[in-house]
Amino acid sequence: MTHYRWTICIMMFLALTINYLDRQVLSLTWDEFIKPEFHWNEAHYGLVTATFSIVYAIGMLFAGRVIDWLGTKKGYLWAIFIWSAGACVHALCGIATEACVGLENKMELIAATGDMAVAIATVSMYFFLAARCILAIGEAGYFPVAVKVTAEYFPKRDRAFATSVFNAGASIGALIAPLTIPLLAKYYGWEMAFVIIGVLGFIWMGFWVFMYAPPTKSKFVNKAELEYIEQDKKLEANLIKESAKGETEKKLSFLQCFCYRQTWSYTLGKFCTDGVWWFFLFWTPSYLNTQFGIKTTEPLGMLLIFTLYAIVMLSLYGGKLPTIFINRTGANPYEARMRAMLIFAFIPLVVLFAQPLGTISPWYPVILIGIGCAAHQSWSANIYTTVSDMFPRNAVATVTGIGGMAGGISSMLMQLFAGKLFVYADEVQLEFMGFIGKPAGYFIIFCICSVAYLIGWSIMKTLVPKYKLIQ
Repeated sequence: MTHYRWTICIMMFLALTINYLDRQVLSLTWDEFIKPEFHWNEAHYGLVTATFSIVYAIGMLFAGRVIDWLGTKKGYLWAIFIWSAGACVHALCGIATEACVGLENKMELIAATGDMAVAIATVSMYFFLAARCILAIGEAGYFPVAVKVTAEYFPKRDRAFATSVFNAGASIGALIAPLTIPLLAKYYGWEMAFVIIGVLGFIWMGFWVFMYAPPTKSKFVNKAELEYIEQDKKLEANLIKESAKGETEKKLSFLQCFCYRQTWSYTLGKFCTDGVWWFFLFWTPSYLNTQFGIKTTEPLGMLLIFTLYAIVMLSLYGGKLPTIFINRTGANPYEARMRAMLIFAFIPLVVLFAQPLGTISPWYPVILIGIGCAAHQSWSANIYTTVSDMFPRNAVATVTGIGGMAGGISSMLMQLFAGKLFVYADEVQLEFMGFIGKPAGYFIIFCICSVAYLIGWSIMKTLVPKYKLIQ
């Protein structure tokens, strides 16, 4: 048997690595480079990241349907082309701001005070908002098409592990980012950091054009591998006994998808938990600078961020756990998936101790946040595959997009709340559990993040207590 399905999985892994590199450029440059140049505060940054999240959410809602229409090959190409172009557009925000406010160069922007500083902050924020919107529209297509490719190339027993493999690209991208992006920004300017990372996507597209084809048409997939990939067809035939003999499968309409509890289970599970991951992705560098005075261009800052996402790489085994349950107990895919997700839902509780232990050393919160993020990625690998477990292939990308929209809204609310909270906590010197100011604000967010997964799991289990395949 050939194993070309894993080559396709590695391509999806590389695409997500590039995806997360593109996302991380702003979070790793705003506090040290963009903030002083454009006179931003946490509220400006929070609004920019929140706008990215809501546009990403709206994009996910429609991206799934577009992917089901375009197909996986074209869908991937369009998605990565748009987000790579969006990444490069960020580099023009500084030039556009200078032209709008009538200043000549970066030094004049930095030296501005009073009303001019306010104008620079506002104008530059809107230019970044436009660039983030382009990036968000493209990136919204990634997970719908990736989950659809996984459903095409892997049987259900292997899908969570395959998802955890390509989903590890998020951790690798976040791992590489602090070692490269701050240095690119320091020596070549933050603008070139966006351009260099953005170009990687165009290179990936060249490989995808020649490497991808559906398994039934791929010259790299032999008969034995194709039989392995399609092993679920007999099981699905037995589960749908009530179907009329010879009846052709009808495609679910967009609105019909909302009529199933399975859709709402997945959607609400994403809503409860996605904001947690995005908060740590966008705010951890700023947290280290605010709480400990550690910058991402310093060796210690790079090492801390690197360590955090090195821990997240443990999530690679998260997708393997349901397969172990299936092999040992004979449980159906959904039952095994939910059992594994309950375990992962308890692990983020360790984040409750991040802020108290941070008074001893910055390493403690970084390690605990890393463990919580590893649990998120393990959870994420499994929640994505609940869609392909229960929905027909022609609806997988659509339902994935609906859930992705909910996750994007969750992120938007989290970013807006965090930005406003940190500014407010600093202004009034908010007190919470012995912490004052911004550290108190971070502690409040950490408390929310730690319990989100147990809430999400409880909702999902209530809506869909047992495995039920949708035709």
